[in-house]
Amino acid sequence: MKNLHSIMLDKEKCKGCTNCIKRCPTEAIRVRNSKARIIDQRCIDCGECIRTCPYHAKYAITDSLEEINKFQYKIALPAPSFYAQFEVDDVNKLLYALLELGFDDVFEVAKAAEIVTYFTKQFILSEKNKKPIISSACPAVVRLIQTKFPDLIENILPIASPMEVAAYIAKKKIQREKGIEEDKIGAFFISPCAAKMTYVNSPLGFERSYVDGVIAIKDVYGLVRSKLREIKDIKPLSIASGKGIGWAASGGESLALEIEEYVNVDGIHNVAKVLEEIENGRLKDIVYFEGLACSGGCVGGPLAVENPYVAKNRIKRLSSKLKDKEESLSAWTEEIINSFSLKLEDVLFEKELETNPVLELDSDIERAMEKFEKVNNILSMLPGLDCGACGSPTCKTLAEDIVRGFANDTDCIFILRENIKELANKMVELSNKLPPSLERNDE
Repeated sequence: MKNLHSIMLDKEKCKGCTNCIKRCPTEAIRVRNSKARIIDQRCIDCGECIRTCPYHAKYAITDSLEEINKFQYKIALPAPSFYAQFEVDDVNKLLYALLELGFDDVFEVAKAAEIVTYFTKQFILSEKNKKPIISSACPAVVRLIQTKFPDLIENILPIASPMEVAAYIAKKKIQREKGIEEDKIGAFFISPCAAKMTYVNSPLGFERSYVDGVIAIKDVYGLVRSKLREIKDIKPLSIASGKGIGWAASGGESLALEIEEYVNVDGIHNVAKVLEEIENGRLKDIVYFEGLACSGGCVGGPLAVENPYVAKNRIKRLSSKLKDKEESLSAWTEEIINSFSLKLEDVLFEKELETNPVLELDSDIERAMEKFEKVNNILSMLPGLDCGACGSPTCKTLAEDIVRGFANDTDCIFILRENIKELANKMVELSNKLPPSLERNDE
């Protein structure tokens, strides 16, 4: 059975330091018996714990390169952020290097991003969604909304991600050109991101994904570098424009939309703060919100290799370099759309997104209210320091854990210290009340 989540814990490496519990945006980690424990129902696979853990005890499960050999025809779907990992001035070299690794074809996710931009513009004009429309490109942000901001689900752009669109078009193209059956074509995303793996196992807005596997950029980085040294003559393979490649960094998606009323934010905690503001009705004038879980955007993904600031600069340079070819490269977008007769309806979600009620205290409102009152009573007795020494991220979550039966009030070291102090005083008091038949210190 496949894991629904891609982020896992290596118990041997975990020292129970509690660093991760304070950075998790959905409070999905507890430390018990000196080991971290990830609560699956709360985890959104943002990768924040991978970046935070000083002992590298958190890791993401992805597919190995060998998995591609299960298919007759193998297609690589490189993320736009893949280009930023290498100091090259020609994207074609990188695409050619992927072919040298064993893939039969490549389809750039950057080109699919341009197609998604094309349909997003149509969707914005249709005024079907509540404003601001929230980008659905980052699956970790979508799951954050499902878990912590369920009232904003109807704001989410119901359009397939560039990765999904790329896999769909790439498979249809090969079916048409080579007559190979779809189940014999393998489409593999070359990913900077753990959340994409989870998406493939449990798609958002769709029953199934056209992506057959997710390979971490870091797992092919060395192989690609070694192939780059051997490549001399290359064929022109890239058809993505600077706008599509720009999606790799925060703000790239919004810039491609060519609208003024947008906000783009990167870093999962920053995204959560802006979502709070949207929830409270403070950003009504904004048309589009682009939120990306990783710092700097996808270039800062936990499965990428290069420093995100260096990578962001490379994306800027690559996009700028392609500006002169913008018109001809953009023409490819409409040609693909027309070639496959794609319409907005073809890329819309097939099913509604559901809320993830894991943060609710109880599904029954009356019992939830009772538990809420208990939480507040317990919380009033806790020190409010949010130190994490109890193994829960905050005093409030400890109070909730106690009410749920997963913790005790003495897990708080301050309460434990007070109890020990009270017990010690009681023992001293009792020692002075020993019966005369026993030895006591009257002097």
